[in-house]
Amino acid sequence: MLDPPEHSELAFYITVPSACNYLPDRKSVTVFADPFAGMSKALYSTLVEHGFRRSGDHVYVPYCPNCNACIPARIPVARFRASRSQRRTWQRNADITVHRVAAVFHDEHYRLYQRYVGQRHSGGGMEHYGPEQYLSFFGCRWGETWLYEFRCGTALLAVASVDHLRGGLSAVYTFFDPAQSERGLGTYAVMWQINETARLNLPYVYLGYWIAESGKMKYKANFHPLEIYRNGHWSE
Repeated sequence: MLDPPEHSELAFYITVPSACNYLPDRKSVTVFADPFAGMSKALYSTLVEHGFRRSGDHVYVPYCPNCNACIPARIPVARFRASRSQRRTWQRNADITVHRVAAVFHDEHYRLYQRYVGQRHSGGGMEHYGPEQYLSFFGCRWGETWLYEFRCGTALLAVASVDHLRGGLSAVYTFFDPAQSERGLGTYAVMWQINETARLNLPYVYLGYWIAESGKMKYKANFHPLEIYRNGHWSE
């Protein structure tokens, strides 16, 4: 269970229990920051350092009774060491170029997103997002969010929504062409963000929540070292 930072002057609210999206036998409770308060890149950076995350403009942290499964995770880029499999993935995608574009609606991105969630995450609800809901999920009005296109020639293979924070980059969401699964594009996108964070001379890539019991989150444990946030402290 995670606590909001005590020094914050924000008001925080708690939701009623609802079905958990990751562990179907459990209930989810969330603490979220006042959505009408003034949020900024600097304030959000502080909240991320205390285990928070955002979905669109809403900044939240899990606060589930009798459950500590959602664990904030980050990669200290200066100490990251790629595994043999990850190095092969990097080499396999040597033909990819990465382009940064504004976090606005791009029809090409949306079509790729629809193919991805339709084949990889069907039944989770996200496949029903219309253009407005899709864009509001990835972006926010007060942060510094960019979309990174991963292309082979002119073909769009993947898109990563990334927040630039005071202390690093935060991976919001990545989606990719499901027909290119042999490339390992999800892994490649994280490795590219690690390299970009190092290039910017920033210390961390924030991966959001890691849930050991969730197959969808298993990939995060493959990045070493991985720091997790427990009892108010980050540690391996």
